[in-house]
Amino acid sequence: RSVSGPMAPLTLYAWLVLPALASAACVARPLRVSRGITSPMVRGMAAREHVTRSSSPFSRLGLDKFRTPRRRRETRAFGMFDNLSDSITNAFSMIGKEEKLTPENIKKPLKQIRRALLEADVSLPVVRRFIANVENKVLTMDVQVSKALNPEQQLVKVVFEELTNLMGAERADLTESLTGPRIVLMAGLQGVGKTTQTGKLALLLKKQKQRVLLASLDVYRPAAMNQLQTLAKRIDVDIMPADPNGEPVKLALDAAKRAQDEGYDCLILDTAGRLQIDEDMIGELKDVKDKVRPTDTLLVVDSMTGQEAAKVVKAFSDAVDLTGAILTKLDGDSRGGAALSVNEVAGKPIKFVGVGEQMDDLDPFYPDRMAQRILGMGDMLTLIEKAESAISDKDAKSFEEKMRDGTFDFNDFKKQFDVVKKMGPLNQISKMIPGMKASDQELTEGEKRVKKFMSLIESMNKKERADPSLFDKGRPGAMKRRMRIAKGAGRTLDEVDELMMTMRAMRRQIGSMMGLRQDPVRFVIPKGSIMYPRFTEDDFASFESKQDYFNIAELVKQEQNEQQTPLISLSRSLSLSLSPRLTAR
Repeated sequence: RSVSGPMAPLTLYAWLVLPALASAACVARPLRVSRGITSPMVRGMAAREHVTRSSSPFSRLGLDKFRTPRRRRETRAFGMFDNLSDSITNAFSMIGKEEKLTPENIKKPLKQIRRALLEADVSLPVVRRFIANVENKVLTMDVQVSKALNPEQQLVKVVFEELTNLMGAERADLTESLTGPRIVLMAGLQGVGKTTQTGKLALLLKKQKQRVLLASLDVYRPAAMNQLQTLAKRIDVDIMPADPNGEPVKLALDAAKRAQDEGYDCLILDTAGRLQIDEDMIGELKDVKDKVRPTDTLLVVDSMTGQEAAKVVKAFSDAVDLTGAILTKLDGDSRGGAALSVNEVAGKPIKFVGVGEQMDDLDPFYPDRMAQRILGMGDMLTLIEKAESAISDKDAKSFEEKMRDGTFDFNDFKKQFDVVKKMGPLNQISKMIPGMKASDQELTEGEKRVKKFMSLIESMNKKERADPSLFDKGRPGAMKRRMRIAKGAGRTLDEVDELMMTMRAMRRQIGSMMGLRQDPVRFVIPKGSIMYPRFTEDDFASFESKQDYFNIAELVKQEQNEQQTPLISLSRSLSLSLSPRLTAR
């Protein structure tokens, strides 16, 4: 279950989740078919022939069945980074077939990247420094690196590294306390969602097995204390009694004493919202900080304000010496300048990001993972972490046994979608998978289709859920069963047929996954791929040597000998496919 390295070992949890995601994607976007074709079987065959192929790692390795069909030139990061991702990706393609990068041929792509960053509301000084760093690094790149990567990949590598550095290089966690409980002081402007983020942070720490105490110091807004009390009850976290007539400093000291005496791991103090120009309120915040001496002072800022968010962080930091920021609404449709500017302008790291409205929609901020999303590379590590929190060991092991035995049924089908639902909205999860591209509208429609399928499954009896073959056409009573569950769920027979087709597709997919145990190479490099063992000499045209293929084969076998799960090989092959030596035509 350990997670380390750029492509972490995909655990048993991810093994369960990927089929669900692939199926959800298939459900989310019905395959495009030729006009006039009505037979379900023929529709499926026609769809496979008409799906537009892309140059993603999935199609390079013949792994298209693990992703939904998509329109071209669609790159998804967080909602706010969509335009930035598209523009930067298009800039890379401007390199074309150049043999090497020169000051002349990088001008056009760098100009495109510069324009994209400015349109994303990144401050001009930050953009200038970023472009200068990229240009200098590209033109002074190590000779060995230059030989290993083609010009386009050299530029991708440098932009990725500089984006990561721009946002902080490394993950900035909460500061540890050596003498007692960790104390986190929450600050922010009025109306940015500070109290809500306080509750979200408490829930995140609780999931990490920490004992958390909350306290509200907002004596100016009558509903503030009641709001935090409600949130604490909702997430089952202890909270100090509300005292609207108390003094903020005394309330903070009382909370710190209780946290120390009762052995809490963390105390989170929710302060009143204030304005940058309100000297009295800023002075009060300083007093609380001086008396309590928190291990962290975090400023909650709204990412929708763009580069202004970075200026707010700097102003507060100059006044009260912040240790970091929490960036909210990162799932919105603003331009994303805040995430790219805060660390560079204010010199303070982003420690957490809000990615939704639910209480568990607060994630640690990883600069390298965010850079991967911006460049359309996905974020498998965050996906694994979400999977680990959504699936119990017992359920994961049970599902593995069913996969091995080939006894996958409607109960497992429903359980998979329940797991994906726990992990978050499908439009967020899909953005973490490299090569899996679909619009938010398509994924929203997909979630509706999933709900439709769930209602049909809930209309089945226990015997039917455990034995999908009872619905096979030609089986005695199969049509009556279909009509009964359609009526019970308020659906049509066509929708029942759609569920059965999706179920068969999932069982075929799981069967192909289990084929890895007998032939790992042919799982990672399926038949029909140009890297399949039974290829012709012409198939080597895009490789530097035949040894490239055998290197992959040896890696896959070695990983299996280490008793790692099948999807490690899948993820590793995807990362390898990004290198020039292993990039197929």
